[in-house]
Amino acid sequence: MDLFQLIVSFILFANIVLAIFTVFREKRDIAATWAWLLVLVLIPVLGFIIYLFLGRKISKNQIFDIQSQEAIGVPQLVEAQKKLIDEDNFDLPESRYVDKTMEMVNLFLESSAAVLTKGNQVDILDDGKLKFEQLIKDIDTAQDHVHLTYYIFRADKIGRKLLHALEKRAEQGVKVKILYDPLGAKVLGNDFFDRLTQLGGKAEPFFGSPFLLLNLRLNYRNHRKIVIIDGKIGYTGGFNVGDDYLGEYEKMGYWRDTHLRIEGNGVLQLQTRFLMDWNASVKKHKMNYDLNYFPVAPLKGSTDLQIVSSGPDSELQAIKKGFLKMISMAKNTVYIQTPYFVPDESVIETLEVALLSGIDVKLMIPNKPDHPFIYRATLYYAAELVKKGGEVYIYDNGFLHSKTIMIDGEISSVGTANFDIRSFKLNFEVNTFIYDRKLTKKLEKLFFEDRENSYLLTVDMIDNFSLWESFKQKASRLLSPVL
Repeated sequence: MDLFQLIVSFILFANIVLAIFTVFREKRDIAATWAWLLVLVLIPVLGFIIYLFLGRKISKNQIFDIQSQEAIGVPQLVEAQKKLIDEDNFDLPESRYVDKTMEMVNLFLESSAAVLTKGNQVDILDDGKLKFEQLIKDIDTAQDHVHLTYYIFRADKIGRKLLHALEKRAEQGVKVKILYDPLGAKVLGNDFFDRLTQLGGKAEPFFGSPFLLLNLRLNYRNHRKIVIIDGKIGYTGGFNVGDDYLGEYEKMGYWRDTHLRIEGNGVLQLQTRFLMDWNASVKKHKMNYDLNYFPVAPLKGSTDLQIVSSGPDSELQAIKKGFLKMISMAKNTVYIQTPYFVPDESVIETLEVALLSGIDVKLMIPNKPDHPFIYRATLYYAAELVKKGGEVYIYDNGFLHSKTIMIDGEISSVGTANFDIRSFKLNFEVNTFIYDRKLTKKLEKLFFEDRENSYLLTVDMIDNFSLWESFKQKASRLLSPVL
C-alpha cells in the first residue's frame, strides 16, 4: 500500500469514527440519527461542513434566550385558564367533542402556553391578490403600530408595494417593526429597508446573522407569517410576500394558499408570539410590555381559537401533537392539505389507525415541486397512504401551498406548519386551531372545490412509476428526517 492509499484509508477511518461520535453525542430520534450518519459517512469531510450548518441542535443557552422572553404575563394567563377548567367554570366551544375539546385546550395550554380566546371574527383568505389588497387596506388604517413576521420577503412588485404602505404609516408616526428570516429574505438588497428605518421603522433578521455563511443556525428557520395592526387585527397562514404568491410566476402558476384575518382577542396571542420572537432575535431595540400592544377587544364574532407555536426551542412539538390529537378523535372524516407530506412514524401510525377504524382520510398535495427532494419524499409517503386505503388528490391548477386540516366538519387548523418533519421539529411555526363548525365547513368547502381541480392518485399510477422515479422517491425518503 503506497503513502497516498494509506492517507486516504486513514481519512476514511477517521471520518467514520468522527461521524459516529458527532451524531450520537446529541439526543435526537433514531431516524434523524441514522440519516445524519449516512450523510457524514457517504460524503466524507464535506458532510461535516453540511452538518455544521444544518445538523447542530440549538444549545441550551440559545433555547433559554428564547424562552426567557416569556416573562410578559403569559404564564399567569395560562394558569388562570387552567384554574377555570379545573373548577369546571370554563365555557367550552360548542362541539360534539366537549370532553375532547377540553383535552385539546389543555394540550395546548401545557405544550405551547396557548390560551383559548373566544368570540373572534375570522375571515378566510384563499387568494393572494385579495389577501394583500385587504392587508394593505388594513395597514393604511394603522394608528399606533404594525408588526410583521414573514419567512419570505421579496423585493418584487408586491414586496415594494407592501413596503411603501409601511413607509407611509411610519412617516405618520406609526411604529413599524419587520422581522424577516435571513434565508427566506436572502434576495433583498442591503438598502431595501433603508427608507423605512430613516422614518423610524425597524427591520431585523430573525435569530441570527443576516449573512448566511456566518449563520451556524441555518437549519432553524422562522417559517411563521404574522401581521398585527394596532393589536386589533391579525393575519396568519401560508402566504409569504412575493409575486409568486399572487400567481405571477409562470413556473408555479396559480398559487393556492390559505390565510386568516382575525379580529378579537386571538390577535393578542399573535402579538405575544411576535414580541417573543423579536426579543429573542435583536440585541438592540428590544420591546417591553405596552398596553397599546394588548388592547382587550369585545367579542367580534363566533370563532373560538388557540394560537399554537412550536419550534426547536421546545421538544414538545405542540403543533404535531395537535394534529395527532385531531386525527385520533375524528369520528368520520379527516381532510388534509399540505404542499409537503413527509410524516414521522407517529403521524403515519395515527393515520393508519384512523383508516383501519373506517375514518375517511383524504390528503391533497401539489402536482409539482418547489423543492425536488421534499416533493419526491412526499410522493413516496402519499403512495403509502393510498396503499393503506387513504385517498390522495394531486392539485392540478397551479401550486398548492395551503396548510389545513379539518375533522368531521367540527374542528380545523390553518397555519404555517406543513405535514413534515422539518415543520414539526426544525422550523419555528404558528398554527391557529379553530373550534367553529361554520368556519370548518367553509374550509371543507374550499377543499372540495380544490378537488374539482385535482386528480386522484391511484394504485395503478403508483405501480406504473418508472424505476428511476421510484428510486428518487425511496432515496429522498431515506433523507426525509434531515430534509
